[in-house]
Amino acid sequence: MKITSVRAVAVRVPVKRPTRISTRVLDKRDYVLVWVKREDTEEEGIGYIYAGTSGGAVVAEAVNGMLAPTLLGRPADDIVGAWDAMYQETLLHGRRGAVMRAISAVDIALWDLSAKRAGLPLAVLLGGSAASVPAYASGGYYQPEEGNWADAVTREIAGNIESGFTDHKIKVGGLAVTEDAARVQAAVKTMEGRGRLAIDANNAYRTVAEAERALRAFEEAAGDTGLWWYEEPLSPDDVHGHARLRDRSRTPIATGEIAASRWEFRDLIERGAADILQSDAGVMGGVTEFLRVAAAAATFALPIAPHWHANLHAHLSAAITNCMTVEHFALEKDIYNFELLVTPDTRLAVAEGHVLVPERPGLGFDLQNDAVRRFAM
Repeated sequence: MKITSVRAVAVRVPVKRPTRISTRVLDKRDYVLVWVKREDTEEEGIGYIYAGTSGGAVVAEAVNGMLAPTLLGRPADDIVGAWDAMYQETLLHGRRGAVMRAISAVDIALWDLSAKRAGLPLAVLLGGSAASVPAYASGGYYQPEEGNWADAVTREIAGNIESGFTDHKIKVGGLAVTEDAARVQAAVKTMEGRGRLAIDANNAYRTVAEAERALRAFEEAAGDTGLWWYEEPLSPDDVHGHARLRDRSRTPIATGEIAASRWEFRDLIERGAADILQSDAGVMGGVTEFLRVAAAAATFALPIAPHWHANLHAHLSAAITNCMTVEHFALEKDIYNFELLVTPDTRLAVAEGHVLVPERPGLGFDLQNDAVRRFAM
């Protein structure tokens, strides 16, 4: 059956309170929603991606203006063929960034539709099971109104533990190294010897030497507990720098959250630039490309720790053998607010440090149409 409709809408969901990472302030989130139909049913596949604190309209236009005309009339079940057609059509416009996020959203929608037609959760359609997947509580952003930086981290880690999580991640790189080290120390102390702590620098450091000096301070602050991983200390394009840092570090290096396509991940793998790959299906080309990269990573015994989008990555992680954990943001933290667009009864469930793979067909969530209309750009 043929694809009869592809449409995208950009939505902008405000963040209620000032939030900062090492490099910028986050006051809103732009998401792009995609709906795909085929000729034998009124049911729609839904895809989505995060575009950034801006840029949603650009991604939506890429879907509506370039990708939709390419896909109309194509076989709906030929998802891999659709991916290749979209990639070839947009070679001149960008093989990463906004255009690749547009391809990702459409690809996700096609897989969601396929799973719905089969009456299966996406995880099961892909060969996995609708079971629980290990997850960690992500956060530790810089929010000035929370008071003393170390005290804020203490409260947040305690809240994560109360919610059933033993593994955590906090930000670094936004303060002086001594101040961030105090936050690491506060987190580890609150954990009381249970679980693991990852740190995320969001590309804060300009040189390998600078990133290494900071890491030494953070490792000392973590003491015998150690650090789970050191995330994106350098520019994502500095593959060589990440490889050099990995050679010098006893803490695993994680990167890849904004790498696009299997070719960029090939570079990370071949250069030995990461101990952990943080594939993001909303960035790299959707479900199709995520599975390709996961298989390549497994060949080299590299684990995957997907970035963001737990509603999607729970399914993908349940369908591969080398996922170590899924990143989870509690909605009340007001950091990752995609689930404000999702009906409360179909939001992702969490239990004892795991996310539960939905048993409903497809991705397993429904959108709140009134919320989509309210936030539509």
